[in-house]
Amino acid sequence: MTLYTRFATHLDAALDTLTANGVLPAGLDRRNVTVEPPRDTTHGDLATNAAMVLAKPAGVKPRDLAVALAAELEKIADVARVDVAGPGFINMMLTDDSWRSELTGIHAAAADYGRSTTGEGITVNIEYVSANPTGPMHMGHCRGAVVGDALASLLEFAGHKVIREYYVNDAGGQVDVLGRSVHLRYREALGESVTIPEGLYPGDYLVPIGQELAAEFGDRYVASPEEEWLALFRTRAVAAMLVLIKADLALLGIHHDLFASEAELQAAGKPEAAEAELRSRDLVYDGVLEAPKGETPDDWEPVVLPLFRSTQFGDDQDRPIRKSTGQWTYFGADLAYHYQKAQSADQLIDIWGADHAGTVKRIVAAVAALTGGKTRFDVKLIQMVRLLRGGEPVKMSKRAGNFVTLADVVREVGRDVVRFTMLTRRADAQMDFDFAKVVEASKDNPVFYVQYAHARIASLHRRADEAGIAAGTADLSRLDADELALVKLLAQFPRTVETAAATREPHRIAFYLGDVAAAFHALWNVGNDRPDRRFLIVDDAAATRARLFLADGAAQIIRNGLAIMGVEAVTEMN
Repeated sequence: MTLYTRFATHLDAALDTLTANGVLPAGLDRRNVTVEPPRDTTHGDLATNAAMVLAKPAGVKPRDLAVALAAELEKIADVARVDVAGPGFINMMLTDDSWRSELTGIHAAAADYGRSTTGEGITVNIEYVSANPTGPMHMGHCRGAVVGDALASLLEFAGHKVIREYYVNDAGGQVDVLGRSVHLRYREALGESVTIPEGLYPGDYLVPIGQELAAEFGDRYVASPEEEWLALFRTRAVAAMLVLIKADLALLGIHHDLFASEAELQAAGKPEAAEAELRSRDLVYDGVLEAPKGETPDDWEPVVLPLFRSTQFGDDQDRPIRKSTGQWTYFGADLAYHYQKAQSADQLIDIWGADHAGTVKRIVAAVAALTGGKTRFDVKLIQMVRLLRGGEPVKMSKRAGNFVTLADVVREVGRDVVRFTMLTRRADAQMDFDFAKVVEASKDNPVFYVQYAHARIASLHRRADEAGIAAGTADLSRLDADELALVKLLAQFPRTVETAAATREPHRIAFYLGDVAAAFHALWNVGNDRPDRRFLIVDDAAATRARLFLADGAAQIIRNGLAIMGVEAVTEMN
């Protein structure tokens, strides 16, 4: 039990006492009661809104309830002082020993410190990346891949069961284009001189697939009509692209639990099943769409189509689920796919590029309709990343087909740098990725600054060993207010995890680790001017052991946070 959960329990007990004494009526809803640090740290260590939340339903004045509650909270051994502020806010100052005890708790829990049970019993399906299987991963896919993977780890750390899913778009026109592109490379492998026309995929990554097909089939399909070879070439090309995509994702440490095929979904009749379900509830009907804005009556031919009543769920118009040809629209196929995902998960999360923002409302409406509103569904939109080198835009790669491959970037700057950098801004904010800056050894580079804090602590241990200061019991009474201020920050890690998980925002972990690193480095730097404030004091083993224990607590929090982000906690900086 962490300090914040312990005090939530103390607060519950105090409210139970007031209920037993008749100050509060029984059965009050306490779900909105919080225990958290006050915005102004000069007000205390912890604050609670209990009196403000409960006074009205209890029929008492907030200030009177706060005074009564403060009297109960003052009885807690870890509380040094309780103040009632304004109309009824309660601030608590804790004893120094309560923070020393929390530092010991960080050591005891180690890699489990900060784990939560808030997600217990909840299965979350996170679908991320889901790039068309038409080529290697490029940096346009990278940010969504990292955000999705870090979010999956975050939710697991918060107690959820997580399904990491990749949706393979292998049923659309783009895979037909892929098959035709591979057929050209097949002919090329047989000695023909080919030119890649506009509209086909030009990347050299298709050359090996063409060579394999040439070795297997010879010239059998060189002059054959398309209907004889397209399905085969398409299937083989998609399979090869998935091998390539999985290898690229592995460079980032990303592995999915499930690769769901759109083609298999349609072959299994899942779109028809979703349509039948919605028709049974009068949520799909046959109707005619209004003419698009700007179209004249002569340009517009009204066609009866199956329409989903998305306007009942906040959309601005009803949406077709089939085309006039009878084929499924993108929306119709997506609707069926989400219906399938909802069968095995309590909550759904999609990680999409910001260019899909226009379709969010309709798919949210569809999931609400299909699940009766019982399935929480979040769509996280990811803004593009602009690649720079020393402030100048990075040139595209002709080899890859006019884009920068994810593999090339990871090999140049390293997996940890890529993953951490992608989480240094909110996902819906645009980002610059400058090759020069992300490897810069400065406090302005959050990747370096956090890694350096952990490496510095590892170095501290090596220097203590060299100085002959043997490991022993740490006398934590040697830690003063400045040092305990770092403990107070470390103790916020469990709350940070729970908040980040609840808001689906893994970047909060990166921001928090930046604060921890800054606080640790600031404490370290004081020793540059004051030798008595150094972490390592050769002739004061007791002070050194206490400060080592503090530093190790910081290192543990950094390791736990980096593990969620999928980043290694290094012990040396090259």
